[in-house]
Amino acid sequence: MINLDLKSRIPIYEQLIDRIKQLIIQGVIKPDEKLPSVRNLAQELTINPNTIQKAYRELEREGYIYSLPGKGSFVSEVTEQENNVKIQALTQDFQRIVGELLYLGASKERLIALIQKTTEEGRNKDETRD
Repeated sequence: MINLDLKSRIPIYEQLIDRIKQLIIQGVIKPDEKLPSVRNLAQELTINPNTIQKAYRELEREGYIYSLPGKGSFVSEVTEQENNVKIQALTQDFQRIVGELLYLGASKERLIALIQKTTEEGRNKDETRD
């Protein structure tokens, strides 16, 4: 379910955060679904439990998960207001990245093609989930 590249220059906790976000966004992990315990996931991935805890704390700070003392960590249900805040923040990031890509010489057509490809991949994943 979660694959990490231990040889990557990207820190393990960041890889873990990205992978869990990806699973949540793709609907593999549903709202209110319990995540593996820190101890179990650390054993499964053979990494330090502190690394898992750090990733879970960051995911909780970003609103992707919530914790219940003594019960574990669960995927958060996203409200429309939270969605709007995240959309606004991601839009700003997107604009910054697009500006940087244009500065580096990427063509408008290439960016449009990338958006279309990403959109199609998202649709295909939605269709396979139904």
